[in-house]
Amino acid sequence: MGVVTKRSSMTFFSDPASHYSHRVRIVLAEKGVTVDIVDVDPDNPPAELADLNPYNALPTLVDRDLVLYEPNIMMEYLDERFPHPPLLPVYPVARANSRLMMHRIQKDWCGLVDQILAQPTGKASDAARKELKESLLATAPLFAETPFFLSEEFTIVDCCIAPILWRLPALGIDLGDKQAKPLVKYMDSIFGREGFKASLSDLEEDIRS
Repeated sequence: MGVVTKRSSMTFFSDPASHYSHRVRIVLAEKGVTVDIVDVDPDNPPAELADLNPYNALPTLVDRDLVLYEPNIMMEYLDERFPHPPLLPVYPVARANSRLMMHRIQKDWCGLVDQILAQPTGKASDAARKELKESLLATAPLFAETPFFLSEEFTIVDCCIAPILWRLPALGIDLGDKQAKPLVKYMDSIFGREGFKASLSDLEEDIRS
């Protein structure tokens, strides 16, 4: 996703390869937020980033005087700052369940993704690949129940799942099992969304080009 030419008060420092940056870009795109997206090489960050973020980490979101540097906090902030379309449920129980699902995705899937991407070859990554595939297939029936993940509407949880599923070719994972059918249908639906397509960096587009 190229840098928006119209100057805005919001800037997003993004790692164009990272699924954590991608989830925030999906929220920005789904809500049509005017934002300057700055693609940053994580190995060579601009000096400006260290001034803004004490961890000098990506992604980093700057909205006027506010600086955020944790992807899930950014996503929730954007949902509150730009309420339409809402990505978190209104009711406290459903909202808590969404947050719990985001936590579970982090615990169950993100660590495995990070491990495979950091070191694609070797026994540890082979084991992580196997575990991630088995976990995704075990979850597949849940994707058949509703149009989106455990929801009738597209939510913040889908924003966390979609970047992982988009990266399956790069992770060396082919779901190709009969039991993956609901997951494949879900992917087709999510990847066809205008917001999702607009969220992709050039690097991400290349994953499935």
